[in-house]
Amino acid sequence: MTSPLDLNWFVERLTDASVKGIAGVTAGLIREGQIPIGTHLPSVRDLAEALGVSPATVSAAWGQLKRQKVIAGKGRSGVWVCGDNVTSRPVRFEKIGNYGDNIRADLAMASPDPALLPDLKQAMLQGIQCPQLNSYQRDPIAQPLLTAIRSGWPYQAEAWLATDGGFDAMNCIIQTLFSPGQRVIIEDPTATRLLDMLDNIGAEVMPLACDEHGPLPGALAMLLNKGATAMIYQPRTHSATGHTVSEARSEELAKVLMGTSTMIIEDDGIGELSAYPLWSLGRYFPERTLHVRSYSKAYGPDLRLAVLSGPREPLKRIQSWRNFGASWTSRILQQAVAWMLQDESTQLQIQQAKAIYSGRRRQLLAALAARGLTLPDRDGLSIFIPVQSEQFAMITLAARGIAVLPGERCRSGGVQFIRVSIAMIQPDSINSIADALVLACGQDINAIGSDL
Repeated sequence: MTSPLDLNWFVERLTDASVKGIAGVTAGLIREGQIPIGTHLPSVRDLAEALGVSPATVSAAWGQLKRQKVIAGKGRSGVWVCGDNVTSRPVRFEKIGNYGDNIRADLAMASPDPALLPDLKQAMLQGIQCPQLNSYQRDPIAQPLLTAIRSGWPYQAEAWLATDGGFDAMNCIIQTLFSPGQRVIIEDPTATRLLDMLDNIGAEVMPLACDEHGPLPGALAMLLNKGATAMIYQPRTHSATGHTVSEARSEELAKVLMGTSTMIIEDDGIGELSAYPLWSLGRYFPERTLHVRSYSKAYGPDLRLAVLSGPREPLKRIQSWRNFGASWTSRILQQAVAWMLQDESTQLQIQQAKAIYSGRRRQLLAALAARGLTLPDRDGLSIFIPVQSEQFAMITLAARGIAVLPGERCRSGGVQFIRVSIAMIQPDSINSIADALVLACGQDINAIGSDL
């Protein structure tokens, strides 16, 4: 390790003593090689005193750089530079995939089966007939799409915005409306990419415990008392567990949130492939609820389309931030989805897809039950399987050519589990997959038998 960094030299270059300023200047100096890898940085207390700021400000800046794997260390040993790659990356999400050449069944990504998606030929022909084709007018949402979705939206929203997919909408919200150090409540487990997004902006994640019916009201009340200012949750067909928030649970959560100013963000990632109705908290708090519905899994990932609703002022801020980039979502794609939402043949295809996904999930659950592993029949494109050891489960499955998603990618707590996609499972592979899953859970399939 090199000698400690000169405090006075460092302070002279920190012209912006905010969290963002300290982290940004430090990252720049590391990237340029002015602070070499191995350099010991000043202590939080010494740097805070020299800059005339709170130690919490310096700690938050160091926290950002630690999440980017640029610095490491804590406590009396201090922190030091451990890398010079200061580009933000979705670390959890990027770890999904690349399980090796021997994988014959990749069940990690809960992606829709391309064979069950609607045919887009007619939709694309309708798309190019959209009003204002090739206009540079930055409309938040195309009128045909707004007309098509409005009657089926779960509450009366004030403003609307089309985005390039559900995670694009969530990233817009987090980048625009959240700040470093902000305390954000989020379900545990949750979607992998949401945790990456919160890490990227330096938010303080507050895990919210859930049960079969969604977030626990008592746990939510405790976190609100600890200063949380926002809550993110999936109101139906949770991406990791498959649970859905019931109407009764939604009412209980509303009672807990009553009298607070907590921002509510709802991520309806599976959209119309869900088997359940959606009970939005926007029914109670339209002035502070932002609701995201993705159309990717039901209508097609390459449509890259979602709709965000919420109060007018935060949506204006999000639209302004989008003006740094694309500014608006393709009106061709918006028109195409608007047409499919009102096309009887497309809607019939979606209902058929839901039934097929349900059948595949129940076939795998039945095979597991026959081997002594009984799991609840929930919803969605995957099943949630508690395990004694995620590491053991992943190694056991990989040795049999099967890849699944380890729970560590989408949880903050200590519950060990794997998520297994059922979206493209075929009948002739169910028995071998079930055998491997039972082994991965630590059960002895030889004592149970595998004849189905």
